[in-house]
Amino acid sequence: MKRLFLFLLFIHSTLSAQFKVDYEKFTLDNGLTVIFHVDKSDPVVAVNLTAHVGSAREKAGRTGFAHLFEHLLFLESENLGKGGLDKLSAKIGGSGANGSTSRDRTNYLQTVPADALEKMLWAEADKLGWFINTVTEPVLAKEKQVVKNEKRQGVDNAPYGHTNYVIDKALYPEDHPYNWQVIGSLEDLDNATLEDVKEFFRRWYVPNNVTLVVAGDFDPSQAKQWVHKYFDEIKRGEEIPKLPKRPGVVKEIKKLYHEDNFARVPALTYVWPAVEQYHPDSYALRVLASYLSNGKNAPFYKVLVEQHQLTSSVYADLYASEVAGQFSLSTRAFGGKDLDDVASAFQEAFEKFEKEGISEKDLNRIKAGQERSFYSSLSSVLGKSSSLAQYSIFAGDPGFATEDIKRLLAVSTADVKRVYEKYIKGKNYIATSFVPKGQVELTLKGSVKADVVEEKIVTGAEANFDASQSAEYVKTPSKIDRSEEPPYGKALNVPVPQVWQKGLSKGAQAYGIVSTEVPLVQMNIVLKGGQLLEDKQGAAQLTAGMLMAGTAKRTAAELEEAIQQLGSQIGVSADKEEIRVSVVSLKRNFNATLDLVKEILLSPRWDEKEYQLLKSATLAQLKQMTGNPNFLATSEFDKLIYGKDHVLAKNRLGTEETIGTIELRDLKAYYSKAFVPSAVRVHAVGDLPQGDVVAAIEGILKEWKAGTIQIPNVPEAKSDAVGKIYFYDVPEAKQSVLRIGSLALKANDKEYYPAVVSNYILGGGGFASRLTQELREGKGYTYGINSGFFGSSLGGSFEIGSGVRTNVTKESLESILSILKAYPSTFSDQDLETTKGFLLKSQARAFETASAKLGFLENLSKYGWKPTYIKDREKIVQNMTIPQIQKLASQYMDPQKMVWVVVGDAKTQCPRLKELGFGEPILLK
Repeated sequence: MKRLFLFLLFIHSTLSAQFKVDYEKFTLDNGLTVIFHVDKSDPVVAVNLTAHVGSAREKAGRTGFAHLFEHLLFLESENLGKGGLDKLSAKIGGSGANGSTSRDRTNYLQTVPADALEKMLWAEADKLGWFINTVTEPVLAKEKQVVKNEKRQGVDNAPYGHTNYVIDKALYPEDHPYNWQVIGSLEDLDNATLEDVKEFFRRWYVPNNVTLVVAGDFDPSQAKQWVHKYFDEIKRGEEIPKLPKRPGVVKEIKKLYHEDNFARVPALTYVWPAVEQYHPDSYALRVLASYLSNGKNAPFYKVLVEQHQLTSSVYADLYASEVAGQFSLSTRAFGGKDLDDVASAFQEAFEKFEKEGISEKDLNRIKAGQERSFYSSLSSVLGKSSSLAQYSIFAGDPGFATEDIKRLLAVSTADVKRVYEKYIKGKNYIATSFVPKGQVELTLKGSVKADVVEEKIVTGAEANFDASQSAEYVKTPSKIDRSEEPPYGKALNVPVPQVWQKGLSKGAQAYGIVSTEVPLVQMNIVLKGGQLLEDKQGAAQLTAGMLMAGTAKRTAAELEEAIQQLGSQIGVSADKEEIRVSVVSLKRNFNATLDLVKEILLSPRWDEKEYQLLKSATLAQLKQMTGNPNFLATSEFDKLIYGKDHVLAKNRLGTEETIGTIELRDLKAYYSKAFVPSAVRVHAVGDLPQGDVVAAIEGILKEWKAGTIQIPNVPEAKSDAVGKIYFYDVPEAKQSVLRIGSLALKANDKEYYPAVVSNYILGGGGFASRLTQELREGKGYTYGINSGFFGSSLGGSFEIGSGVRTNVTKESLESILSILKAYPSTFSDQDLETTKGFLLKSQARAFETASAKLGFLENLSKYGWKPTYIKDREKIVQNMTIPQIQKLASQYMDPQKMVWVVVGDAKTQCPRLKELGFGEPILLK
C-alpha cells in the first residue's frame, strides 16, 4: 500500500521538492477519462464525476443552466427512479450526494462505504446515459424554484451578496463567459424552456467531456471491469472546443456603489484583471495577495488596522479560473467610516509595499503555509479525488501537483515585485462601495449607482406545480439490464481506531490516535470553563483572542511570524463551556510548534494596544451580525427557549454593552481563574507516537502553575414562550428565515442518541427526510430544510431550520406543522428500514478524516464514554422499534410545545401568520 497518494519530500533549507505520484489513468473508447487512486487507510471510497462545463459554456440570456444541472442530476434517473442518487446515498450510508458548480466545471461527489462502489458506478453512469428523459415540465418548474431559493439565500438575502455580480458586470464585456454569475439570473431561470435545458445537457454532459475519479479502498482490476460494464455504451458527444484565454478589460477606473439592505458597515472592494489558473504569474500573484493582507506585518494591516484604525481586517486574493483571473482587495470598514478615507489608506499601504518589498523570510513563511495546506487537502479520499480531477481537467495531468508545488517554491521576491508592477501598480481597476441603506455619503467620491436587479416579492405570484409524481417517458435502451441495483460487495469490518489514553501531571488528561496517512499532527487542547466562568459576557472570547496577541517573549507580530515560519496553525477560541487551543503542525515541526503553544498558554503579553484593536474588531463583528437574518433567527430562538439570561442563549462575543465595560484587568482575572492545568484535556491525531505527544505536553505542564476551578451550577432552562409565533422584522427581506423547536435532551442523556435516530426521517436524513421531500422537492419553497437534536452537557434543543421564499412563508409553516402532527402516527416499517440502513452503513465513514477522529476523542474525554460507544450506538440503532420512535417523536417533536420564530418582511407576511392557529404573531422588532 502506498503511504500517500502524492508523496512530497520538502527540503526546507533549499525550497526544493520531489514527488512520487500514485494514480492510474485510462480513457474509454467514448472519451470518458477515468482515474484510480488506491488508499486503504479506511474502508471507504470517494467517487467524483466532473463535467468540464460551468457557467462559461452558457449563453447570455440563458444563464444558470450548469448550476441547474448540478441539482437535477441528483433527483431522478431512469434506472434509479424517483429520488435518484439522493435516495441511494441514504440507503448505502453515503456522505450525502453533493456537488458544486464553478465558472468552468460541475462536479458530483461523495464518500461511500467501500462495499457500495459498484452501486455508485451504476448510478453515476445513469447520470450520463439514462437521465435526461426524466426531466419533465413539473420537475423543471420545481427545480427552478429551488435554485432561485438558493440565490435568495446566498445572494439576495445576505449582506454584500451582490458584490460579485457588480464586479463581474464591470470587469468582463457582455459577451465574455464570466460576465454573468454561476447561479444565473432569476429572469433567465424563469425563461428557460424544457427544450433549452435538454439541448444544453446533450451538448455538454457527454463522456468525452467528463472525468471519473475513484479514490479509496477498492480493487482496481474489479473496478475497471465495472467502469467498462456501466459506461462503455454511452455514446460519445460532439468534440468540445477549448475556450480561449481572455482576460477582463478595464479601460478606465470604474467606481460603482450599492445601498445594501442587509449591510451594517461600509465595504470597499478593488478588482484588477489578472491571469488564469496555472499561468506562470499566478503563483507570484498568490504570494503577493497573502503578503499584502495576511498577518500583523502585512502592509495593509499595518496601515488600515493599526495606523488609521479604519477596519479590523483586509483581504486580498487571486481568483484564477480557466479563461481569466482577477486580483481583489477588500475590507469592511468600521461603521460610519468614509470609504474615501479607506481608499487613501489603500494607496498608502501600496506605497509602503513599494518602498519595503517582501523579504526572503516572509516569502519562506508563506511557502511553509502552502505546504501545510497541501497536506491538509490530501487528508481525506474525497480531497484526493477532487485534486486528481482538477489537475487532470485544467492542467492536462492528474499528477500536475508536482509542477504546481515546484512553481510555487520557485517564486522569488523579484517575482512578487514584478507581478505587482505588471498587474496592479498604476493599472485601472473596478472599485465597489457597498454601504448600508441611507448612507450613500460614505461611498467613494465619483461613484455611480450599480445596476442591481432587486426581486419584487408578490404573494401568490408563483405558479403551482406537482413534481412528486413520476412522469411517463420512453426509456433509453441498454445492452445490459440496468433496472436491477447491483449488490453490495464484500461485507465490511469497520474497526474502532486504537485509542491511547494517558493521565498527565497536575490532573490533565491526554487522548490520541496515531494516523500515518499524511505527515501532519492535529491537536486540540481543551480547558473546561468557557463562558461559564465569565463575570462579564464576552470575557472568555476576548481572553482567547489576547492569548494570540503576543507572549512575554514576542509581540503579536513576532508570534504570528514564528507560527507561520513553521507552516503551523494555532488558534484559541471560547464557547459556552470550554476554551479551545487548536493546533495543526507538520510532523517535523511539532515540538517547535508546541514550544509556541507553551508561550501562548503560560505567558500572555497583555498588550493594551492589541487589546484595543481586538475590542474594536469584536464590536465591528457584532454590528455586522445584526444585518444577517440567519444570525438574528438563531439568536432570538435561543433567547426564547432558554431564557435571555441563560448561558446557552448568550453570544460568545458578548454584546456592545458588555464589551464596552470590559477592561484588560478583567481578562487577566478571567485568565487566572480559568487557565489551570487540572482543567486540560488534550486530543491528538497524527503521525506521531504517544510518547512524543505526551512528552511535548508534559513540557508545558511542568511549568504550569497547579490549580483548580469551580464550575458554577447552571440552572435548568425553562421556557414559557412555547406555542407562539414570534416575528423579527427585516423590511424587504427576500426570504423568511425559520427557526422552530423546543427544549430537549442533554448530550449525555441516555435517550439522546435514540432521539437522534428518531429524527432521521423527519429532517435529519437530508433528501431522505420528509421535510426536504415536501418543502424542497415537492413544492420548491426552500433551498434546504433540516431538523435535529443539539445537545451539550448544559442542555439541549430540538430545532427545525430553513430559509423559505418570502411569499410562501405561511404555506411553509403550514406544511411543517402538518408534517410534525402526522409524523408519529405515520412512521412506517419502510421508514425504520431506511433509518437503520443509513445509520449502520454510514459507520464506515465514522473515522475517515482527522476532524472526525478528533471529535471522537473529545466525546471520550468530555462525557467519559468508552471507545466502544460507536459500537454501542450501532446496537441502539439495530434495536430501535416503531413504538419507541413514536414515543420519542410525540415527546420531543410536538408542534404545540415549540417556539416558532420567523425573521423576514413583517409588512407583507406577519398578518397572514395568525391563520396558523397560534394566535397573533408577537413582533420582536
